[in-house]
Amino acid sequence: MNFTKSLILAVSVLAIMSCQKSGPQDFALGKDQCDNCRMTITEQKYATQLITQKGRAYKFDDIMCMNMYESSNPDKATNAKTYVIDFPSGKFLEKEKATFIKGGSIKSPMGGNTQAYQDKAAAQKAAATLGASLTK
Repeated sequence: MNFTKSLILAVSVLAIMSCQKSGPQDFALGKDQCDNCRMTITEQKYATQLITQKGRAYKFDDIMCMNMYESSNPDKATNAKTYVIDFPSGKFLEKEKATFIKGGSIKSPMGGNTQAYQDKAAAQKAAATLGASLTK
């Protein structure tokens, strides 16, 4: 009987764990801290996230902070998935699929002054409007 209860408990725990979201986690704006500079994350449109191979999520308030973290923590960044926010929609986007614009009148929290776009044409239009340059 104890074996049956233990088996049911183990299956239940595995079922709950398999239902957890495996992608990027939502930001708790005003509560989450940047894992690079320790500033409170307040602007989702510039926030980014790195998820290690083991599934640990690191949150950043600026694309520049994530880039610095990747450079200084190669053990965590190797084989990690990185996400940025599509500036127009506010939705997560894989970093390698994004088009970036930088400079001009863009003002991000830590001075990276970079925005990410899923759509390259939208990025080109925004760059022209903001006086920014495409970086990728």
